Amino acid sequence: MKIYTRTGDAGQTSLYGGRRVDKDDARVEAYGNVDETNACLGLARSQGLPDVIDRVVERLQAELFVVGAELACAPGNESRLRLPLLGEEHVTALEADIDRSEAVLAPLRSFVLPAGTPGAAALHLSRTVCRRAERSLIAVSRES
Repeated sequence: MKIYTRTGDAGQTSLYGGRRVDKDDARVEAYGNVDETNACLGLARSQGLPDVIDRVVERLQAELFVVGAELACAPGNESRLRLPLLGEEHVTALEADIDRSEAVLAPLRSFVLPAGTPGAAALHLSRTVCRRAERSLIAVSRES
């Protein structure tokens, strides 16, 4: 299987389901940002995160893959993915993970400068890329 198609050379790409869109379409931008978030999380994992954090990040990577796949679908074709889409239970699980992590930390009294271990710095980068992905998802939701 080739990793290129040569069908996007004129500035367009296909969504799953066949619809052609410009490569700067809000949906393409959003799934690109989600993919970049996933890559940043992979970079963080490659730095040797603590096991409990690594397991959460690995699960998030799988969930981001589903989000990207859904975004890469032409609207109305999501059922063709044959993937369980994310729902409220995924948000609840992530919030529980955050609450468990914060429970062992002193309360924040100021902003934290991105730094620390290589894994922590990579997670800071992942956080900022994820926030960009979130903003681009808002643009897609306005079109729907």
